[in-house]
Amino acid sequence: MATGDQGDEGVDGAVGFLRGGWLVSREEEARPVPIGAERGPVRVAVPTEVPDSGERAEDVTPVELKPLSRNRNYTLLWVGQAFAEVGFSASMFAFPLLVLAITGSAGAAGLVLAADAVAQLALGLPAGALVDRWDRRRVMLACELTQVVSIGSLVAVLVLGTATVPHMVAVAVVMGLCRALFEPAEDASLPTLVPEEQVATAVAMNAARSSLGQMAGNALGGILFAVGRWVPFLLDVVTHLIAFIALAFLRMPPRPAVVAQDAHLGREILAGLRWVWSRREVRVTAVCAMALNLFFSAFYLVVIVLADQRGVPSGEIGVMAAMLGVGGIIGSLIAPYLHRVLSPYLSIVGVFWALTLLAPIAVLVDNGYLLGLLFAGMALLAPTANTTITTHQLLLTPDDLRGRLGGVMGVVVGGAAALGPALGGLLVEAVSAPTAVLTSAAGMAVVTLLVTVNPTLRRYPKQDPERREVPA
Repeated sequence: MATGDQGDEGVDGAVGFLRGGWLVSREEEARPVPIGAERGPVRVAVPTEVPDSGERAEDVTPVELKPLSRNRNYTLLWVGQAFAEVGFSASMFAFPLLVLAITGSAGAAGLVLAADAVAQLALGLPAGALVDRWDRRRVMLACELTQVVSIGSLVAVLVLGTATVPHMVAVAVVMGLCRALFEPAEDASLPTLVPEEQVATAVAMNAARSSLGQMAGNALGGILFAVGRWVPFLLDVVTHLIAFIALAFLRMPPRPAVVAQDAHLGREILAGLRWVWSRREVRVTAVCAMALNLFFSAFYLVVIVLADQRGVPSGEIGVMAAMLGVGGIIGSLIAPYLHRVLSPYLSIVGVFWALTLLAPIAVLVDNGYLLGLLFAGMALLAPTANTTITTHQLLLTPDDLRGRLGGVMGVVVGGAAALGPALGGLLVEAVSAPTAVLTSAAGMAVVTLLVTVNPTLRRYPKQDPERREVPA
């Protein structure tokens, strides 16, 4: 695929930038269907044989796309991961509380959380390549079962009263490694589970699932930890077991086997990196997302510090943080509509301008609830930009490279999000909290200006809703 200044040559020399979706007929024959609106019937041109003359005629048969709620495989994946996200968030909320309760060391608590993040980032690139090599459903099943066993071992030692920091670090590392494999496997599988026309909606609903799971998990993590130190982790075990069972019933189209003698992990990783770098709009959006995550993560930390210095009660700070998730959920629900009506350029640039205009207001507000509304507003448009970018990337990328795409993007964006709080901490140490807020806002403003004038983003391709000819 190429942007406006690269021509229109697509994947493997094909013309255009979107790969055909697939529907399965009663005879189990997969036929490509055109890109179209999600509402109403999709007209699919299906070539048919004329028995008497031997000539070919083309009948246009209306095919009604089922809503995602009636897509068995997508629903199994979504529901299972909704449970898993709740359990994971509960565990991650309870982990530092657990380490502090056992050791009293904030450094040890930070070590456990860092172990999870470092493990995910360290395995990110190899994981993407392995996901493209292996059966993705089995990868997801193995990740869920491994987490059930690993976190279950932590529950056991907590009940017995023999938990140690090295054990907790090991469990955190396993959780990070499993996420490094699971996330690109799930993302890469999405276009094979839903028709092309519904990929954007599926991406948005996955984002809503993550926001909802994080909110519910954080709340349950605190409540259940008060009941017993091991209880949040038992919830995580149960939710991952539910996700494993759901995945066991998942059915995915078969993928071509990788020829063993051609497999070389290093070359496969490089192929993924070359793919991301060679596609101008993928490269540009990756850099933009990295910069925005860096400055927003720093901004988030310094706003919390500022609120604490101004005497905002801890309960209001908790509500303030939760409102970020509320904005993400609402934004995810409206993202499919905004994705259809807005141009890709406006979808992407809109979130940058929203953050740039709203961020400086935090200096003027000393009420936690109002800061929460500010956070919700800042999160509102992010799912639309993510839907636009992720949908385009998934449909552009060949299936055998989608895992590596997810691995690269996970490392780039996740690395920036991990470095952001460190940047925020340095800013708070160097200058006053209000100045740190404005410095973070200024960083976002610079990125916004660069995004606004970027020629690649101004020509960012949009899915063609027109009917296309379907090859025989």
